[in-house]
Amino acid sequence: MTPLSALSHLVGFVAPALGVGLLLWAGLALRGKGRPGVSRGLQLGLLFVSGVVVLLVGLVYFGRDGKVATYAALVLAQGTVAWWLRGR
Repeated sequence: MTPLSALSHLVGFVAPALGVGLLLWAGLALRGKGRPGVSRGLQLGLLFVSGVVVLLVGLVYFGRDGKVATYAALVLAQGTVAWWLRGR
């Protein structure tokens, strides 16, 4: 596997976490919600990292990438983080 091919696989692996994270982050930004003391960049970082962790756990647990259960867990985990970031 060439380095370019490995990079392509890595980008394809984390793309769902980035996509869902960006959508949730945009929703938080549009509503003007946010936990006090947590910057917009940190919000996006937390959403992205939580999504990548879920994808890695799904890869280890199922032994392969792309299971629907992993994507469901991704949405649940990132939604929970966004709910926490929303604050009151």
